[in-house]
Amino acid sequence: MRTQVAIVGAGPAGLILAHLLRASGIETVVIERQTRAYVEGRVRAGVLEQGTVDCLSRLGLDRRLRKEGLRHSGTHLSADGDDFRIDLEQASGGACVTVYGQQEVTRDLFEAAEARGLTILFEASDVGLHDIETEKPFVTLRTLSGEVRVDCDFVVGCDGFHGISRQAIPSHVLRIFERVYSFGWLGILTERPPVSEELVYASHERGFALASMRSMTRSRYYIQCDMGERLEDWPDERIWDELAVRLGPNLGARLQRGPSFEKSIAPLRSFVAEPMRYGRLFLAGDAAHIVPPTGAKGLNLAVSDVTMLGQALAEFYSERSGAGIDTYSARALGRVWKAERFSWWFTTLTHRFPETGAFERRMQVAELSYLRGSLRAQASFAENYVGLPLG
Repeated sequence: MRTQVAIVGAGPAGLILAHLLRASGIETVVIERQTRAYVEGRVRAGVLEQGTVDCLSRLGLDRRLRKEGLRHSGTHLSADGDDFRIDLEQASGGACVTVYGQQEVTRDLFEAAEARGLTILFEASDVGLHDIETEKPFVTLRTLSGEVRVDCDFVVGCDGFHGISRQAIPSHVLRIFERVYSFGWLGILTERPPVSEELVYASHERGFALASMRSMTRSRYYIQCDMGERLEDWPDERIWDELAVRLGPNLGARLQRGPSFEKSIAPLRSFVAEPMRYGRLFLAGDAAHIVPPTGAKGLNLAVSDVTMLGQALAEFYSERSGAGIDTYSARALGRVWKAERFSWWFTTLTHRFPETGAFERRMQVAELSYLRGSLRAQASFAENYVGLPLG
């Protein structure tokens, strides 16, 4: 099998890149080790930056998004129950965010891929990357039908943190920057209306909480917990009680309690791998970087990666210029580190760390008070939250 670009991983990053390249007349083969049903069923965040929405719109993939997505022009922050709103649209000069589940984005991408005839090889095992440092790389894999070899011009690793693509870069070339947090997010989904029409990020002396939603009838809530916690130690009633405390008396009184139908504990990690290119291999999305979920940068950062890479590959094929692909890693990493900074800062501002004592807590409260009272600080927050421009 011969193609121009082999994409490893059929999550949102890989699928959006495939659609971007198809729009530029570039042939792709997407390789995925799981089934389509498994990929579509993965529960992830659902806050889309303005740039992500614009990208999906340009690709003609926004029909359901425009109909079902919840456009938010603001967000709320809370310090020990005292909440305030930041007008994102006004503070950023017109940009907003849209709440639309990653599962829904993935479903839209798969349906369009099928309609447009994109090639996706599911249930691929024993995937191997070969000769990536040469001009003739190839990928080998095994499917239910037998062994397959995909010859290509370029390989793009969109296969996540645990994928094989990053591992193909020699250890003496790859640099890893990482911070693993000692706490996680305990999240629940419930068929109850959200406590607020916009997201609420709560910083409380007992720890962080987030009130989010998937629709106006389905709510998503998170609370900070130790990574050693067990789900069985957190029955629904205990979670509701803790949310009521951390969100404060005003919002807590508006909680509509009910049974959860999904419950999980997600770890928090800050991670960056450099470079994001080695030979004819490029990394994008979680294969190259992980951010804490505070501020919902993960999916959006992946979209900015593949947007830059799509432009670079289109330039290579249309103009026979390597300028874009040669600068992709540095350009993408410039935006990655800015997103890492914002997620780290927002996490530090809203969570209780093991070293958080009385002084550190007062610093968090003072920072939130400054953010509340400063339009310039709110403009900086909004600029980062709705999404920085491509680097």
